[in-house]
Amino acid sequence: MAARRHGKRPPKVLRMSVELPLWRALTGYRILTLVYTLCLVALSYRQYAHPLGAAAYMGALTVWTALTWQRTTSAERCTRHFLIADLGFAIGGILLTLVVDTHARIMGGGPTLPSIWTAGAVLGFAIKGGWRWAAVASSVVAVANLVERQELARDTIHNVVLVWVASVGLGYVVEVARSSERTLARALQIEAATRERERLARDIHDSVLQVLAMVQRRGAEIGGEASELGRMAGEQEVALRTLVAGGLVSPPALRATVPHRADGGAGEWAAASAVAVTAPPGDGPCDVRALLAPYAGAGVTFSEPGAPVALPPAAAAELAAAVSAALDNVRVHAGAKAHAWILVEDEPHAVIVTVRDDGPGIPEGRLADAEREGRLGVALSIRGRLRELGGSAEWISVPGQGTEVELTVPKGGAPEGGKRGKGGA
Repeated sequence: MAARRHGKRPPKVLRMSVELPLWRALTGYRILTLVYTLCLVALSYRQYAHPLGAAAYMGALTVWTALTWQRTTSAERCTRHFLIADLGFAIGGILLTLVVDTHARIMGGGPTLPSIWTAGAVLGFAIKGGWRWAAVASSVVAVANLVERQELARDTIHNVVLVWVASVGLGYVVEVARSSERTLARALQIEAATRERERLARDIHDSVLQVLAMVQRRGAEIGGEASELGRMAGEQEVALRTLVAGGLVSPPALRATVPHRADGGAGEWAAASAVAVTAPPGDGPCDVRALLAPYAGAGVTFSEPGAPVALPPAAAAELAAAVSAALDNVRVHAGAKAHAWILVEDEPHAVIVTVRDDGPGIPEGRLADAEREGRLGVALSIRGRLRELGGSAEWISVPGQGTEVELTVPKGGAPEGGKRGKGGA
């Protein structure tokens, strides 16, 4: 409404279809074959028994094609009633040939009045209704041609079979194309829903789940009524993780596989804190160093290039959130005394951030087990973020020698939105 008040037209929604080129081709076919048929009748005008009758039919065919050419430009305009009328016009012309043409020309294999224009009417049935409609329409045309020829001549049978096979084949192709289009549309819907679900799951993991884990831990430490509150928070955390995981495991199985520490934590991969990472204001490039520098401290060494490392604001915020999630994993899994190193590399086509620690390393298969158990910090907070940016996250871990996470973000990539939380695995 606002766009109309300001004199602007709302943007048009374009709906593409695999059938659209076929309808355009059919429209062109009808026009070209009409011109061909007119020339054919004009060249043999004096050979007809009743040339005025042939001319009258061709005039009517020309008017019909001119008035209905838009009918064959889309499936919505090409109605069933129009197809029947169009086919009736072609059948009428075939049978009228018996009256206006000479017997000798008919028996000699002379063309009917509508000639190859008739195939356009049959192809309209094929595109509109598939191979079954095409089979019926081409069969009707075949009967009309046999009646007009008055014998089973070889050339007539050849033409009839050719039209029948071509129309049925085209109808089958159209049905396959429609099925593929529906499948593609459904796949795109599922992909969009999955991406949105992953985004919501990542935000939940980076905020609500961390708070529930903290409430459970603190409740167990305080004791009394707070202990019961912590227990309930732990159950809600498990249920919410199951929902976030999309039903990968059932709640009873998840409860059995998530160990609870004596301090009330929800497992070795629980995050220690939750701090929001927000994209800086403005649309200009953002220096990744400015977002990662605050993580430096007594336990974290930060190494950066001497020049700014530019990324779009939303992409920089996502990368910083993934780094934060990796540092949470260092604190929780490697312990408070572990040391971490952050290295920023500015490559020509990508920004690479490496987070390394001197902890005990990750046991082989532990990341896959954590994802199956519904603990999706690595899958969503780290790998999911990088995937939406068109990048990647790679883990290199040797037991007893620490863990290295390499985060790669192509330059120029940015997800929708600029605000994300952070969380551990």
